[in-house]
Amino acid sequence: MDKTTRIYSGPLSLFGAKAQIAALEKGLAFELVMVPFDRDDNYLPKHPEVLRVNPKAQVPVLVDDEVELFDSTQIFEYLEDRYPTPPLWPREVAARARARQLELRADEVFFPQIYKLFGLQDHMQGAAAQAACAACHAIYGQLEALLADREYLAGPYSYADIGFYMACVFADRKGAGMRPDTPRLLGWRTRVGERPAVRAVVDPMMNFLASQGRGVPAFLQRQ
Repeated sequence: MDKTTRIYSGPLSLFGAKAQIAALEKGLAFELVMVPFDRDDNYLPKHPEVLRVNPKAQVPVLVDDEVELFDSTQIFEYLEDRYPTPPLWPREVAARARARQLELRADEVFFPQIYKLFGLQDHMQGAAAQAACAACHAIYGQLEALLADREYLAGPYSYADIGFYMACVFADRKGAGMRPDTPRLLGWRTRVGERPAVRAVVDPMMNFLASQGRGVPAFLQRQ
């Protein structure tokens, strides 16, 4: 029986998009299964394979022959081990550790600030929203400093760039987008966004947003 690789994602899943981009960057042929979506972002009803593999009942889920994984970072790690070319972690040990830390910061430090804004779209001038936006802009400043001597966050293009790029897309959607005072970061965003694997995932996501009558970030509006 031929091996089938599947990725279960959702049309507006930040973390699912990360897994899709990583697989495309690796040149992996896979079947993409988009789970049901509702207007409240609950992805209901839950897909039975997602429920079976992930006790958290969330996408992304990767099924690659006998390997079944959830969590985008765990999927990153597996793809790097199973399909090492092209590499998406730096080869040198210390550089790889720094890249992994950056990817963790995208998920566990940056995105939680963005998530706070999900329920504050009608109160963006309130203290809570302003604090979350300020935290996002502080992180932008840190990334700007990293890019002083490199084109990508960890040196070579890596999973850290994929993670931060997708988080930045959602930050912009929720009112905490980049400003002109981080020009290197804006250039980085353009470089990452022009990669074929990134466009192949992000453009359909933006098309879905538009079809739902939701706003598309200006930097992702295609003519």
